[in-house]
Amino acid sequence: MKDLSYVIGVDYGTDSVRSVLVNAQNGEEVASSVYFYPRWQQGQYCNAGINQFRQHPLDYMEGLEHTIKECVRKAGANVAAAVKGISVDTTGSTPVAVDKTGTPLALLPGFGENPNAMFVLWKDHTSVREAAEINEHATKFDTNYLQYVGGIYSSEWFWAKLLHVLREDAQVREAIYSWVEHCDWIPFLLTGGNDVMQMKRSVCAAGHKSLWAADFGGLPPDEFFASLDPLLQGFTERLFKDAYASDKAAGHLSQEWADRLGLSTEVVIGVGAFDAHMGAVGGQVEPYHLSKVMGTSTCDMLVAPTAEVENKLVRGICGQVPGSVIPGMMGLEAGQSAFGDTYAWFKNLLLWPLQQLLSQSQTISNETADALYQEISDKIIPELTNQAAQLPLSEQDAFAIDWFNGRRTPDANQVLKGAILGLGLGSDAPRVFKALVEATCFGAKKIVDRFNEQGVPVKGLIGLGGVAKKSPFIMQMMADVMNMPIRIHKSEQTCAIGAAMFAATAAGIYSRVEDAMEAMGQGFDAAYHPDATRAAIYAKRYEQYKAHGEAIEKLIPPATAQVTDIQEEAVR
Repeated sequence: MKDLSYVIGVDYGTDSVRSVLVNAQNGEEVASSVYFYPRWQQGQYCNAGINQFRQHPLDYMEGLEHTIKECVRKAGANVAAAVKGISVDTTGSTPVAVDKTGTPLALLPGFGENPNAMFVLWKDHTSVREAAEINEHATKFDTNYLQYVGGIYSSEWFWAKLLHVLREDAQVREAIYSWVEHCDWIPFLLTGGNDVMQMKRSVCAAGHKSLWAADFGGLPPDEFFASLDPLLQGFTERLFKDAYASDKAAGHLSQEWADRLGLSTEVVIGVGAFDAHMGAVGGQVEPYHLSKVMGTSTCDMLVAPTAEVENKLVRGICGQVPGSVIPGMMGLEAGQSAFGDTYAWFKNLLLWPLQQLLSQSQTISNETADALYQEISDKIIPELTNQAAQLPLSEQDAFAIDWFNGRRTPDANQVLKGAILGLGLGSDAPRVFKALVEATCFGAKKIVDRFNEQGVPVKGLIGLGGVAKKSPFIMQMMADVMNMPIRIHKSEQTCAIGAAMFAATAAGIYSRVEDAMEAMGQGFDAAYHPDATRAAIYAKRYEQYKAHGEAIEKLIPPATAQVTDIQEEAVR
């Protein structure tokens, strides 16, 4: 490493894509750029009423080109010439239907406006019926094909989404050849791939969402899927048998993309992975420390020496896969379907009257109304936080259940609903907000409890992401509820930095991801420690939270019945 080397990490989030150009010797961020998906910002191809959330591949492609070119422009020609690698992380499971060349159907004539031909975003829950069928179907086989994904298959994942799209759309059903994760498609795109069977699939996505396992020799057999629904017959042959860790190269930058980005074809493109997995690396995850990426949802990653946990199967999480986070270690994933999204829901609820009244106003211009709305919108969460932080803590405070977008873990159930309990005439907005924050912290504690109960001890907490960096109030409550310290990583872009670390490893600058983490990691800049008095009160309230959750869960109809009701309501 005598010569300066640079790498680029690309982080695809729910709302935007961000690229960072990083000095591979010390992790210094040389340039960064962010691009908000324009079609997504306009709400295109989404229908929240039926939990449909789709994203157009053009949003991803345009964002990729814009952000990398902007980083290269800011860094200058000398730095650009020294870029050695690019790696990518994405949300997941976010798959798409492709043809034999690996081209998403939405990029082909006749499919450009078809949501079923686009990427099915992680938070899309249109396939809850299919997930329920997979869970019931799996009980019929001697081999437990769900054993490495916590024993419960989720509607947020690969096979449920594929089956739903095949059933719903004859046009897509006739044109589809294969089904591809976002994190696998972007490296394929950058390397100029034109044969989907040559695509290098990530072990991260394959193991945690697609039921791939080395013990199965790859994916479950065709019989498993064909007997579930004949529409799935033969699909395993058009998917993959091998999966790769993200320290491996997917190939080199194609001439087309080298010309578009102003880079060399010698640039190595790494195998992709999910954002939280690379984020854990960027946040310098340690064995048995739960790395919590806290944004719209949470993804909780834990790594442990494989030999110490390979015979332990943690029930109700999002899977445990060797090498999915750090090669040579077991990666275990959990998380919450709504975290920051819960706070955003409450903010939007409070803003609704203002939005309606401003839109109807005859006394101010549209520009003034928009500016006023945005000003107030930006201030609501900070003011709620300030007021909620001043409230006393009592066992009798209002409660909330955090399943506003279903429950990811422990024990996935995407038809569950959130709740607010114990309200009275004195329950103002700060008190309700406090209850919502507390609920998300209680949901996080249930994940820690599950790991501990199943013999994988959580010895520490690492906070990553926007919420962790921006809200001391929420992080202090998290420490109090968990009754253990939580360290906050210094980097605001741990997912992109993690991708850069993997790019440096795939490009051969480092021989191990751990070496890249040590050299390029930025360390921690804050820590929150539990207050013993508040922790004792939260411990009692946590028991009530669990009891309320169990009662609410009994009231929710089965997935298949609920889906039918939702679809009928949407038609009406």
